[in-house]
Amino acid sequence: MSYSKRSKWMAVARLSLISILTVVSLVISQVASALADDKQESMQLVDKSLLTLESFMTDDYMGAFHDLIKNAEGVLIAPQVLKGAFVIGFSGGDGVLLVRDEKTGRWGQPAFYTIAEASFGFQIGAKSSEIILLAMTQRGVTSFLGNSLKLGADAGIAAGPVGVGVAAATANLSADILSFSRSKGLYGGISLDGAVVMPRDALNEAYYGKWVSPLDILSRHDVTNPHSKGLVDEVEKVTATR
Repeated sequence: MSYSKRSKWMAVARLSLISILTVVSLVISQVASALADDKQESMQLVDKSLLTLESFMTDDYMGAFHDLIKNAEGVLIAPQVLKGAFVIGFSGGDGVLLVRDEKTGRWGQPAFYTIAEASFGFQIGAKSSEIILLAMTQRGVTSFLGNSLKLGADAGIAAGPVGVGVAAATANLSADILSFSRSKGLYGGISLDGAVVMPRDALNEAYYGKWVSPLDILSRHDVTNPHSKGLVDEVEKVTATR
């Protein structure tokens, strides 16, 4: 090979190597950025869930909720479930699920989920709702541990009662899961029957720093994050007098 041809080949090789390194660098940068965004999103979701739970607990119209949460085996809090369009349209939102340990009675770390449905039965005029699901049975808790859960099919769900002076005894206690919702002064009125609940794997991974399944978080208790202390403490407080 002549000197000129060898020089051209080496120049092409260097350019190819630079191109490869540039692509690799961009991919790494994008992955790092996505992970940072997911971590921030997961932390904000935990913070918003705490605010939603505190708000429900100070709301007089949630009297039955105050009573029923004491006997719940699991609590899923979705601070903002959005309605895409009136009557028909995509609706959904993210939330966190905490589960009570069967042996100790203590509450574990949050796992991240998304709630999705082609169309929810929102209240007229409502574009978003805060939703809390109470898993009242171990069957209800177990149904969340798979890859997806269809409410009403894989686990029975009923709307929890709301209103001043409403007794918990009026609720359908045979249901595995009770739903409570609120939207700018409107209470109840949202149908979650048929909605699909799925783990948000990316948020679980970002929050705990490694890939974990809902089973790892909720049942095996393999991971912890100090950031969740405020939310866990609040759930412990409102369920203390079981």
